[in-house]
Amino acid sequence: MMEGFRASLVFLEEKRFSGCCFLCFLRRKGALECTAGWHICVILVKSLMMAKKKRVLTSAILALATVAAFNLAAPAAVASDNTPVASVRSFPAQKRVSARSAFIEATSVDVSEDSDWGGVESLKVNTVESPAQKAAKKAKAAAKAKAKAEAQQKAASRSATRTAQKSTNTSSSSSTSSSSSSSSSSSYNVAAPTSKNGAAVAAYAQQFAGVPYVWGGTTPSGWDCSGFTQYVFAKFGVSLVHQTEAQRVGTKVSNPQPGDLMWTHNHVGIYLGNGMMVHAANPGKGTVVQAVYQTFDYYRIV
Repeated sequence: MMEGFRASLVFLEEKRFSGCCFLCFLRRKGALECTAGWHICVILVKSLMMAKKKRVLTSAILALATVAAFNLAAPAAVASDNTPVASVRSFPAQKRVSARSAFIEATSVDVSEDSDWGGVESLKVNTVESPAQKAAKKAKAAAKAKAKAEAQQKAASRSATRTAQKSTNTSSSSSTSSSSSSSSSSSYNVAAPTSKNGAAVAAYAQQFAGVPYVWGGTTPSGWDCSGFTQYVFAKFGVSLVHQTEAQRVGTKVSNPQPGDLMWTHNHVGIYLGNGMMVHAANPGKGTVVQAVYQTFDYYRIV
């Protein structure tokens, strides 16, 4: 190595030089056969170029002296057989971190082929439900169906209960009606008329005081006003229609006598004399004997 340096000094003093010529010179002299030689090459070329530019040889000599001192202080490492030793430094492998996909949570959905997306000016994007929305909708529909089934079951139960109660009430009502009918027949088993005149009509009619008022009824078990007069006059051989307006038959009189038919709009009764009358008044009162309470027309039928 030092021989190369000395040869370099002679070369510098005797010849004009350039960077390329000097590199070739150093290689021939063996100055580039080790790692330090490459460092020498770089420093010498820089120094020579500066020396050539400024025409100063001192810079080149100073560079050579510096490199020589460096090589003496840090000689190249050699093996026992004088072969160069290569130093290899290994670095631990870095763990490769894969980039997280921005679409890892994306979920694909199906869209029917005949979907209408509209035009460019008014783009109509079909609404597509997410899996979570579909699950929530399905759960809501199931809850609604369950509630509907429970409501139907409760309604059926209530209907069965009402049917049973209605059946019980009907049986009870039938029993009561039969009892009442028997009771009424026995209670109002009045004496048949012995004559066919107005006084007999009045005497016979007032025996039914207390019979209940039943709309549409025509017997002592219960009747309405025209049903009452129809029943009484039938015992005297007079047939009347079961309708208030149609019972204005016979002779209309201005001096009423017992047994005359009393008529006013939507109501009829039988006159008893002395300002009294008997009639099926209403559901609250039933059949009663009372004073004449308003103006009536009187018709003599018997």
